[in-house]
Amino acid sequence: MDIKNTSMITEFVLLGLTSTWELEIFFFLIFLLSYAAIMAGNRLIVVTVTFDFHLNSTPMYFLLGNLSFLDMTISTITTPKMITDFLREKKTISLWGCMVQMFFLHFLGGSEMTLLVVMAVDWYIAICKPLHYTTIMNHWVLVGSVLLSWGVGFVHTMSQMVFTITLPFCGPNVVDNIFCDLPLVLKLVCTDTYILELLVIADSGLLSLICFILLLISYTVILVTLRGRSSGGLSKALSTLSAHITVVTLFLGACIFIYAWPFSCLSVDKFLSVFYSVITPLLNPIIYTLRNQEMKAAMSRLRTQHVSSRQNL
Repeated sequence: MDIKNTSMITEFVLLGLTSTWELEIFFFLIFLLSYAAIMAGNRLIVVTVTFDFHLNSTPMYFLLGNLSFLDMTISTITTPKMITDFLREKKTISLWGCMVQMFFLHFLGGSEMTLLVVMAVDWYIAICKPLHYTTIMNHWVLVGSVLLSWGVGFVHTMSQMVFTITLPFCGPNVVDNIFCDLPLVLKLVCTDTYILELLVIADSGLLSLICFILLLISYTVILVTLRGRSSGGLSKALSTLSAHITVVTLFLGACIFIYAWPFSCLSVDKFLSVFYSVITPLLNPIIYTLRNQEMKAAMSRLRTQHVSSRQNL
């Protein structure tokens, strides 16, 4: 079906978070500062991991750098548009702009879910099989794991978007959210989309749920393995895992509620959309830098090297 011949809609209207001007100014400032912090914090992690030899040769930090890159990109797809919309009376996005936004949201979101599972496996091997860690988590395994996460994200988004871009949009064009969300956009299609909506729930919802269950299993195995060890070892493991568990719970929890929860509530959907695109990417640098001594030491080394190089010039 040719979308150019069947579609009468050239743009969608995004209702955003509020229609009150005072609140829009308030949200504009809050999300502008949040986006600046997201970009600065996650970019700092990527640069530190890339240029510090000790970190980029360590599997955990190699995966963390990839996670920060995904967080930056996910936030960039939605947040700048949302920020500028707070200053506009009519918040619109073109039809193909909406399609591109949904494509990359599901592509990067699926990749991040899979990467979180890979990070949990890395934690499991590091804590439960420390003697075999360097052998198992070698360079090729790491690269393959990252490529796998991107591959899962690509298959995930293509399985939905290949059908969505051919649908005719000739009715209402109002999306009651801060960005184009696939379940809400499908409600604006002129034809019956019951089967496609089930596919979206099965695809996005089950992917989120399966990843969450796998992560719970991995954490449970780690804690059971450490149960017989000293209380100090258990305490250290809990401290190490708590940051990862926090990110995983918030990110996957939002995805599960958006796509797999049987009840729809627009106010909750908007809140979870903000959580998914703004709050979670903001928490990543806060959790992994402020609580991580190795990361702070690496940043200090890079800062010292930068200062020394400028002095030599």
